[in-house]
Amino acid sequence: MADKTEFHAVSSGDNYVFTRDFLDNNRQDDLCVADVGTGTGQHGSVWLFDVREKLAPTARLVGLDISFDATPPVQTLPSNVTLRHWSVKEDVPEDLIGVFDIVHVRFFSFVLLVDDVPSVIDRLYKMLKGSQCVEPGGYLQWGDPDVESIRIDKANAEAKTESLAEMFKLLAVQDPRLKPTWVTNLPDLFSAAGFVDIEVDKNDCPPHWAYLLHECGLMIHELIYRKTKNEKMQQELGRLLPLAVEETRTGAYVTAVRWTVVGKKPAP
Repeated sequence: MADKTEFHAVSSGDNYVFTRDFLDNNRQDDLCVADVGTGTGQHGSVWLFDVREKLAPTARLVGLDISFDATPPVQTLPSNVTLRHWSVKEDVPEDLIGVFDIVHVRFFSFVLLVDDVPSVIDRLYKMLKGSQCVEPGGYLQWGDPDVESIRIDKANAEAKTESLAEMFKLLAVQDPRLKPTWVTNLPDLFSAAGFVDIEVDKNDCPPHWAYLLHECGLMIHELIYRKTKNEKMQQELGRLLPLAVEETRTGAYVTAVRWTVVGKKPAP
C-alpha cells in the first residue's frame, strides 16, 4: 500500500481490525520509533514523517537502511528524525538493542529469502524495549504484499494484459526473491520469535491506489533491466517493458493482497 495510505490503514482507518492503543498509549516523552528499510529517506521516510505527527514532539525517530545515497540533505530532516546505516542481515549494534518502543518494516518481500526471515525477526525483536514503555512491551509492525496473490486487473474490458503477464513470469523464474512465499507465514514466524498478541490485517488495495502502486512498481522492472548481468533477460525486459507500459495506459494493472502483521514483545 502507498506510504500514507498504509499508515492510515494501520492507524486510523474506519475498518481497522486492531486495537487502537499501541501508538495512542505510547505518547510519553522520549518514545523511540525505528523504520527499518526506510529507503532513500524521501519516499521511504514518509512513514516516519506521518507517524511523527501523531507522537509527542520529544519522540525520537530513526530510519535504518544499508544505503542513503539518494537521501536529501540531513539539514532538511525534522530535528527528531535521524538516519543510520544498518543491514537487517547483520547483528544488531549494541547501542540499538532494547532501545525502541516501535519497529516498523515494510516492502522486504523482494529482499529476503525464506531462510533469512526468522533471523531478521529475531534481530528486530532484540531492538524492542521490554518493560520500559507506558504499556509494557514494544511492538513490531511488518507490512508486505502477498506475492502469491498477485493478479492483473483491468479498468476496462478492452485492456490487454499479455505483456504484463509475460514480464512477471520472466522475473519470477530468474530470482527466488522475486517470487517470495513467506509473507503469509509472518504470524507464525512472529509467534516463534516470542511475540504475543499478534494481529493480522489483509487489505486488498482499492483500484485507484492499486493502479498508482502498479505504476510505481514498473520502476523496479526498469531498474532490473538496467542492472541485470543476464543478457537474455535484459533483452526480454527491453522488449516487454514498453508493451507493459502501453497496457498500463489502457487500464491494466498488477495488484495483490497486502498484509500487515503486528506483534508485541512481552515484558520481561
